[in-house]
Amino acid sequence: MVRGRKPIPTAVNKVMGQVRSNRMPPNDPTIGIRRVFGLPLAPPTYLDDYAADEWQRTWESLWDAGIVTHVDVGALAIYCQLHARWRRAEEAIQEIAKENPENGGLVLVTTNGNIVQNPLVGIANSSMRDAIRYGAEFGLTPSSR
Repeated sequence: MVRGRKPIPTAVNKVMGQVRSNRMPPNDPTIGIRRVFGLPLAPPTYLDDYAADEWQRTWESLWDAGIVTHVDVGALAIYCQLHARWRRAEEAIQEIAKENPENGGLVLVTTNGNIVQNPLVGIANSSMRDAIRYGAEFGLTPSSR
């Protein structure tokens, strides 16, 4: 197992302006794939509406930058679906907050009168955390760029 930082893809180095001919991999695999598949993809049919919106927002920019290829469809679809799950959970929390504005939808009161965290908060947090991790793989966060 290689230690240290993960290598930065050549396409990301090009976007960042850090291309050095002596440090370029001799056989960059993305070059051949981009020649075979010339057009960007439409969102996969299994994505829901919010995930398809996120796909449209990210795919073309990443494709134009040369960061993604057709082999990255699965990983980007997972990122988009996580983003959609986070968005739906946040919208549901906001709906609950309208009914009970004192706690902002973050907690629920049980039938015994106990206060517990709204399960949607956990769903939103875990989806957000995982989406950030997947997004970082594509350079979608400032620190990963």
